[in-house]
Amino acid sequence: MRVIHYIASIDKSGGGTTEYMRLLGKTLKEDTTFSIATGISKEPISIEGVPVKFFNSKITRWFSLMKEYRTFLLKEDPDIVHINGIWSPQNWGFQNEAQKLGIKVIVSPHGMLEPWILAHNPWKKKAALFLYQKTAIKKSICLHATAKMEAENIKALGFKNPIHIIPNGIHLKDVKKIKENYGTKKMIFMSRIHPKKGIELLIDAWRTSNTEDWTLEIAGSGEEQYVDSLIQSTEDLKNVHFVGAKYGEDKWDFLRSADVMVLPTHSENFGIVVAEALAVAVPVITTHGTPWEDLEIHKCGWWIDLSVSNLEKALFKVFNAPTMLLEMMGKHGRELVVDKYDIDTVGKKMLELYKTV
Repeated sequence: MRVIHYIASIDKSGGGTTEYMRLLGKTLKEDTTFSIATGISKEPISIEGVPVKFFNSKITRWFSLMKEYRTFLLKEDPDIVHINGIWSPQNWGFQNEAQKLGIKVIVSPHGMLEPWILAHNPWKKKAALFLYQKTAIKKSICLHATAKMEAENIKALGFKNPIHIIPNGIHLKDVKKIKENYGTKKMIFMSRIHPKKGIELLIDAWRTSNTEDWTLEIAGSGEEQYVDSLIQSTEDLKNVHFVGAKYGEDKWDFLRSADVMVLPTHSENFGIVVAEALAVAVPVITTHGTPWEDLEIHKCGWWIDLSVSNLEKALFKVFNAPTMLLEMMGKHGRELVVDKYDIDTVGKKMLELYKTV
């Protein structure tokens, strides 16, 4: 079976969706002829054994780009094209060329139809839906959602396509060891630094809480002016530090260094960093903007409505939790990921979907 995944970028700065491409490619390359088509970027990730075709995706060369897409698709002759993400005209263009050739197309919105996202630059989203995106979604043979919450939000917009719910996952083989020493009194944030992530609210909650001898380390990259503004806003907080982006083994070491990971986001279709933290046995605070009800069900973290006061309450619980409780919560989280979110399990479900299509 030949499957081509199209994604706008696989740059290191792309966050969870880029990591998802790496993991899915790694697990499916044995069972499918799996390849990726994407735009040129500064620091693209590499996926061993997975061919990647880079396109100069500048909108100013639209007609030649569509011709290149068509030539590539004719040469590769895939059974399925899987589109990752929406709104980008290039994503729509690749899908459109595939469907002109009679190729079946699956679309994964990856959270881009969530209410918070639709409310951000709403006029641009409405224009894109009217011009091309609504038709493109309707024409896909099915949609892939990463959680029940995302599927429900898609249905609420009136789309009638079959929706298959398959979570994102992580490769447990990437986790060389789990956390062993608790009591570091370090809380971390690790994600793309973007207004969607709720970092300002976390800083406000941290400022008004009795943090005692706890520290907060914020890891990630983002638009330079925005990152600088956040750093300036914490100049009065001696126990808050921005530590830059973390990749590879540095990422896992950073996660293991924490007693708790916090993701105070407005919206995530999955939040892969939550699964990564749980995989190394670190409990998590995150919000109802993510589909992580499992944190409460499996007693491995706190799942809250996003607000400064709710973050303050969660911080209070963490700061007053015995070290043994944090350790127990971490172990529960590790068990959850092993049972439900290992990429091998996710890959099998995705392969079943492809066979069904």
